[in-house]
Amino acid sequence: MIRQADPDVIVIGGGPAGATAAALVAERGHAVTLFERERFPRYHVGESLIPETFWVLERLGILPAMRASRFVEKHSVQFVSDQGKLSAPFYFADYKDHESSRTWQVTRREFDQLLLDNARAKGVEVHEGVRVLEVLFEDERAVGVRVVDETGDEKTVRSRVVVDAAGQSTVIQDRLGLRQWDTDLKKAAIWTYWKGAHREAGRDAGATLVLQLEGKKGWFWYIPLDDDVTSVGVVADHEYLFQGRASKDPAAIYAEEISRCPGLVPRLDGAERTEPFRVAKEYSYRTRQVAGDGWVLAGDALGFLDPLYSSGILLALKSGALAADAIHAGLAAGDTSSAALGAWGPGYLAGMDRMRKLVRAFYDGLNFGGVVRQHEHAKPLITDILIGDIFKPDIDELWPLLEGPEPAAAETRAG
Repeated sequence: MIRQADPDVIVIGGGPAGATAAALVAERGHAVTLFERERFPRYHVGESLIPETFWVLERLGILPAMRASRFVEKHSVQFVSDQGKLSAPFYFADYKDHESSRTWQVTRREFDQLLLDNARAKGVEVHEGVRVLEVLFEDERAVGVRVVDETGDEKTVRSRVVVDAAGQSTVIQDRLGLRQWDTDLKKAAIWTYWKGAHREAGRDAGATLVLQLEGKKGWFWYIPLDDDVTSVGVVADHEYLFQGRASKDPAAIYAEEISRCPGLVPRLDGAERTEPFRVAKEYSYRTRQVAGDGWVLAGDALGFLDPLYSSGILLALKSGALAADAIHAGLAAGDTSSAALGAWGPGYLAGMDRMRKLVRAFYDGLNFGGVVRQHEHAKPLITDILIGDIFKPDIDELWPLLEGPEPAAAETRAG
């Protein structure tokens, strides 16, 4: 099952974070083994890229493949009020005249396969259908993993660094009790896919739409994909979606919420549902530590933020790249301590908190149009967050312009 000798680095999880970290460490000359419990291609939600993903995709060398793909181009995001009123588009290119302002709506089966194949091409030893049973520790230092393949064959593999990029089923976060649920964002989602749903013309055809429910009880995402398929999901407080309903059937709840979303009803007229309903509950959380001695977290294993502004893949790619740089530096210096592997944590978490603040402002009733009318100079700051340019302190000028106090995020340490 395992071909090479014990590697320098083990990566758990072959999604965007794991594939990114593995590829960037391997191309620096380190031996990397990646274990993925599923077999690709596989389904995953979270299809919308935001522009700042461009820089990691460029570094990975997959922009030519993205340009040649059938993924729908995305040039903007628009908001639809609970009365069905469409905002002016936030066109990314209006604020940054660069190729990065064109991004994509991706089918994750194909996008994630592209990233994993890229890791293979850079020398990563990839094992699919292999589950990590546990991360091995000696004196609080991660030293390897115990894995089992589809035949039931178990094996122990040792390494100098373990990267946990296993998504929400993270191994290290659960073992060490590091998960902190975000009680201010206790949301749930129900989603499915539609063929033949309405699309705008021209460069608005691939826009992500955020459509509010009546009374601002929640919102729908509306993400146009290739083959005339649109991802459409409702997000609201967990209690609102699942308590006090005549039926707890996701299909019935979803239908009720469509009827309460004036901006969505005409867009689905004549469309045909193509996939089953899927549900996610209470999914916003953060880890207490980014890294420890011999281990580092990346992607959803580090934390998951509300999907409102489609930040998931950006955070996965960015954390994977930052973790890779820290691992390379640590291996080169012979220092794989918590401090060395987690040095990137504070800056990354500050960016994540900026995105979280705008998410909270939306749920607290933020009216984008009203803010821009009162503070025209705020539009570029809002657009910075919408494109994912969140790792710079300039954005902090925005918060005094938004109404209402902002609850502090849970305290998180870098190491």
